[in-house]
Amino acid sequence: MRNILTIGGRQFRSYFNGPVAYIVICIVMLTLGFFFWKTFFLFGRASAREMFRWLSLILVFALPALTMGLLAEEKRTGTIELLITMPVTEAQVIVGKFFGVLGLYSILLVLTVPYPISVSTLGDLDWGPVWSGYLGLFLQGSAVLALGLMASSWTSNQLIALFVALTLSVFFWVLDKLLALLPSGAASALEWMSFDYHFQSMARGVIDLRDLLFFFSVTLFALAVAFRALESRRWS
Repeated sequence: MRNILTIGGRQFRSYFNGPVAYIVICIVMLTLGFFFWKTFFLFGRASAREMFRWLSLILVFALPALTMGLLAEEKRTGTIELLITMPVTEAQVIVGKFFGVLGLYSILLVLTVPYPISVSTLGDLDWGPVWSGYLGLFLQGSAVLALGLMASSWTSNQLIALFVALTLSVFFWVLDKLLALLPSGAASALEWMSFDYHFQSMARGVIDLRDLLFFFSVTLFALAVAFRALESRRWS
C-alpha cells in the first residue's frame, strides 16, 4: 500500500508542475458555468439536474486529457523502465497512477459544489439527487479515467493515447443515443452499456446496484488491461 500511495502522490503532485491540470479545470468550470446558468432560469425551479447533465458530457471530453500522459509519457522518456525495475509491482504502478489522477478528479468535483449551493439559495433544492448525482459523476469519471489509463498503456505517444481515450469515452457515452436505429434486442444491450444511461438514474436520485456494478466493472476491466499491457513490457 505504501508503494501505491507513493506513486499516486507523485502523480498527483506532477499535475501541478505543468499546465494541463489548470487548463482542464478552467475549461471545465467555465464551460459548465456558461451552459448551466444560460438555461437555469428557463426551468423555473431550483434543480441541479441540468448541471449534472452538462458536467457528465463535458467530462467525457475533458478527462482523457488528464490521462494521456500517465504511462505514455513515462514510456517516451524511458522512465517507465526505471519504474518497473524498482521494488514495485506492475499492479502497484497501475493502481498508484489511477489513484493520482482520481485525486485530481475529486478536487475538480469539489470545485463544482458551489453551483448546487448557489441553486439552494434561489429555492428549495432537494439535496438527495445532488449527492447521488455526485456519486454518479465520481463513478462515471473513474471509468473514463481507467479507460484513459488503459489507452496510455498501449502507446508512447500522448496524442494517440488522447485520441484513443476520447474515442472510447465518447463511444460509451453516446451508445444510448443510437437506440432508435437498432433492433430492440441490440438496442437493449447497447443501452445497458451506455455511461449516460446508468448515470442519469443517479442524477434523478436513484441508486441502483446494477449501475454501481456497471461502473465498477468497466473501471476494473480497463485497469486489468492496463496491467497486462505493462506486465508484457517487462518480458518483451
